[in-house]
Amino acid sequence: MGKFERSSTIEPANEELEDCVMTEIIRSTDCGNSPENRFVEDLEAAFARRDTGFLLNRVADDIHWNIVGETSIRGKDGLEQAIESIPQDCEVTEITINHVVTHGKVGAVNGIIKCKNDRTYEFCSVYEFGNTKGTNVRDITSYIISRA
Repeated sequence: MGKFERSSTIEPANEELEDCVMTEIIRSTDCGNSPENRFVEDLEAAFARRDTGFLLNRVADDIHWNIVGETSIRGKDGLEQAIESIPQDCEVTEITINHVVTHGKVGAVNGIIKCKNDRTYEFCSVYEFGNTKGTNVRDITSYIISRA
């Protein structure tokens, strides 16, 4: 397993983040100096914190989010509604990002999330960028598996 960089509990950096869940983020050291890797890691952390403001500013209007075996979500409104409809007892208290890999217009991240309801999940999300700079996302495929 890779090395990890433990962050303290994330505090809101500005008004846009004030309503976000406070989540401990344990980042992979895989990111190095890659802006695209850091972007993917930041997106996954934003999902964990339910930071809809951050996410909506970084996805295409016609975003498609496929949660394999669960649901398929389309558009910014659908994304926002999906995140807001997650039950409070499922809020993420900790996310460990194991690895982040990007190449061209695609990035992937995997790791472990721990929830307020004492459930733990392993995840992998694959992001398709709208450009080669990796500054916005047009498609996400997420695999989320509950640990027994």
